[in-house]
Amino acid sequence: MKSMKMMKKAQSGFTLIELMIVVAIIGILAAVAIPQYQDYVTRAKLAKVNTVVDSIKLAQAEYMQNNNGTPSPSLSSLGIASVALITEVSGVTVNSAGGIETTLANIGSPFDTSTVTFAPQVADTGITWTIACSYTKTTKTTALMTKVFGTVGASC
Repeated sequence: MKSMKMMKKAQSGFTLIELMIVVAIIGILAAVAIPQYQDYVTRAKLAKVNTVVDSIKLAQAEYMQNNNGTPSPSLSSLGIASVALITEVSGVTVNSAGGIETTLANIGSPFDTSTVTFAPQVADTGITWTIACSYTKTTKTTALMTKVFGTVGASC
């Protein structure tokens, strides 16, 4: 009887090796999950840029349709007095060729203070947008931009 009580007492808790295995598994999962999470956060911030640019792209497309494919050289000629900026976009302008230039902010390296330009291309099938970027391109940044904006130019 006494030996059974001692046996039960000796079996309580986890061994050191079991705890080490759990810590190793958590470490491996964290090593994979943290970079993926950071990519998702960056993609979400880049997607917010689309919310600012989409209405301007629509206005530019309408202007081009009404003016035989000629793009508007300014926001005011599109009927846009001001653009509601968000924390990820510090500025939006329309260049002389009708491209929408956005200055990025608060997204993370290498995107901060860089510009992304959406240039309209008129074709028989409609208007497409070519995307050019001013930051130093890497395989990772190109993949992020492609996932968010679709087909991007060689500079992204």
